Order: sequence, then C-alpha cells, then structure tokens
Amino acid sequence: MNRNYSKELERIIQKRGNEFPRLLLHCCCGPCSTSVLEYLSRYFDISVLWYNPNIYPEAEFEKRFRTLIEVIQKMGLTDRVQVLAEPWNNNQYETRVKGLENEPEGGKRCEQCFRLRLLEAGKIAKRYNFDYFCSTLTVSRHKNAELINSIGEEISKAVGVPWLPSDFKKKDGENRSVELSERLGIYRQLYCGCRFSLSAREAGTPDNNREDTE
Repeated sequence: MNRNYSKELERIIQKRGNEFPRLLLHCCCGPCSTSVLEYLSRYFDISVLWYNPNIYPEAEFEKRFRTLIEVIQKMGLTDRVQVLAEPWNNNQYETRVKGLENEPEGGKRCEQCFRLRLLEAGKIAKRYNFDYFCSTLTVSRHKNAELINSIGEEISKAVGVPWLPSDFKKKDGENRSVELSERLGIYRQLYCGCRFSLSAREAGTPDNNREDTE
C-alpha cells in the first residue's frame, strides 16, 4: 500500500502541541518554496538551506538564489526564516553523476542529484541540532515523492535527525505555489537546473523532472 506522506506530516504537526520544532528546509528554488513556506511556517521554526550544486550555469544559480530571498521578503518572513546558503560548486554535482550523463531525465542521474542535496541537508541538520529536515522538492508534480522520502529517511537513519515526510503537491500545494509565484511576480525557471535539463530544453525535448511549477 502506498504511503500518504501528506497525512503523516499532518499527524506530526498535530502531535507538536504549542511547540515550534526547528526545521531545516532544503529549498530547490523560489517558486517551489512559496506554498511550502506558507504552510510550514505556521508550525515550525524554519531555516532554509540553499544547496543546489546541480544548477547550471552559475548566473542561473545566482538568479534562483536571489529569487528565493525575494520570496522570503515578499511573503513577510524575513524575521521568521533564517537562510543558510552554500556557494555554487557545480563540480560536486558533476562528480556525483559521472557515468550517468546519458541517463534520461527522471532516471538514475536525478536520483543521485536528490541524494547529494538531501545528504548535505541531513549533515547540516545534525551539525546544528535541528529537530527535523525536509525539502521543497516534493511540491512539483515532476518529482517522485516516494523516492525523495525514501532517500530522506535513509539519510535520516545515517545522520540521526528525523526526516519530515512530505508530499507538498497534495492539498493543492502545487497550484498554490503557482498562484503565489504569479502574485509575488517572481522569476519561474523553465528547466530543472542542471546542464542536461538545459540541453533538453534547448533541444525541445520534454523535461519531465524540472523544478519549476508550471
């Protein structure tokens, strides 16, 4: 039977009482972060993590980071959400996916990309004693929530910090992210982020794993 990660998250929220657990939220981009931040900021003390070495080129990396900051500001969360940002290091991604260059979008290369980013989130969550860690990745219909949660739970066991289960596209979360992005007037990217998805976009090949919420 398939798990309902959205329901699992709801149960965790209900059990928290009046407390605001510390959550490290890995953010893949500004648009995906909108509805997730709107929802989770009601129940958690959030620090967002900007760690996305997959994004290419560097100018795009910087543009997406600025958009995330813009989202936090325009949503009035500046005083409530801390930002942890790591610089562009595309070599980390390229090393991780070496040998998988010819994999299709959504395949083994993307799985390694998820694993790379979530592992860093788990390590940082452990280092700074967060109560949970999680990612905005599951808000997009182009992302496999079961795979992402599976990787998150595996890393959780390794680092000793609870993974917060999610399927943020549920409960109209993806449509809400589109609505908020349009209302805020923020940049919405047209490819997932890596050079492979950019090439696919330029070639007119459907990118079934992109991180935008179109």
